[in-house]
Amino acid sequence: MKYFFICFPVLFPAFAFSQEFLTVIGISKFKKPAENPILRADSSFQFLDPVSKKWVRWQAADVFNPAAIVKDGRVYLLYRCEDKPAAAIGGRSSRIGLAESSDGIHFKKFQKPVLYPGGDSWMQYDYPGGCEDPRIVQTSDGRFVMTYTSWNGRTARLSIAFSNDLIHWQKLGPAFAKANEGRFRDIWSKSGSIITSLERGRCIALKINGKYWMYWGEQFVNLAWSINLKDWYPLTDPDGNLKRIAETRPGRFDSELTECGPPALMTSKGVILLYNGKNAENEKTSCPYLPKGTYSVGAMLFDAADPSRLLERTDTCILKPTLPHELTGQYQAGTIFSEGLVYFHGRYFLYYGMADSFVGVAIAP
Repeated sequence: MKYFFICFPVLFPAFAFSQEFLTVIGISKFKKPAENPILRADSSFQFLDPVSKKWVRWQAADVFNPAAIVKDGRVYLLYRCEDKPAAAIGGRSSRIGLAESSDGIHFKKFQKPVLYPGGDSWMQYDYPGGCEDPRIVQTSDGRFVMTYTSWNGRTARLSIAFSNDLIHWQKLGPAFAKANEGRFRDIWSKSGSIITSLERGRCIALKINGKYWMYWGEQFVNLAWSINLKDWYPLTDPDGNLKRIAETRPGRFDSELTECGPPALMTSKGVILLYNGKNAENEKTSCPYLPKGTYSVGAMLFDAADPSRLLERTDTCILKPTLPHELTGQYQAGTIFSEGLVYFHGRYFLYYGMADSFVGVAIAP
């Protein structure tokens, strides 16, 4: 198997932390296999849309931004699919498809989407834009919990769904619907990264001080807690506003956005959060070493006993667009957008969206 190697920028404070981060969870270096991209759009896949009552080519345009989980000795991806290739960004509907693999690289797609606008009571939140950008964890009793974006074309809302088999999902609505008497139900919210522990290769939702915890957000990183993994309560500052536990940084790879990536992982050094940083378009605040608008991957380390306490973070990205499919497509500024991380057959597999158009993977021994 041929690999493309990822070079880490030699800026010593960030480089040292990057190496420590990789060592903590047993990773020496991510590599991009030559099989990338591992999933592409396919107009042959059709299903009967319950809203329009018409057959839809539900992944004809682009497929990207995958969640990942290990089940029964196989890797499963839940990936975002867009229809209507001729429509511009924002004019399509997104649905979440399912694919499985025995080696983590070569995947077989399921014929129908598993999560989509369905003419149900949640239509006000996920139609016409659809269901986007999933992350997935498992509970100790075997249930699957998905965080995803409900997009109605006006407001993005972080939402929750449960499943016992990855195929049949129960939507539970916006994650923050009950918090602070509904104050945060209708805010723009995305990208939920639940803290997990690695148990027999599976990422299991972890309780800290009797509660589950979830990093979320894109403009800045917030933290929310839950007792049941359904109803989440964001942390707030003394003024009642959302608490900013990590923010964008002028001149760095994350100068415009800090959007949470795969489920966070508890390690011996603390909680590791991989996140997607966007470089600013503004000349004054953007990182000069990356193209403007580029999405790349960084890492944050939080206190194990207090997951709101940021200990360290990378000054430079640990994974950036280098391959042709990461530099062309819907988002031509260059995109690696990570959402899935699994430990499988003794290696870490990081799954990501390539330029909002394909699904890619980077592997670490």
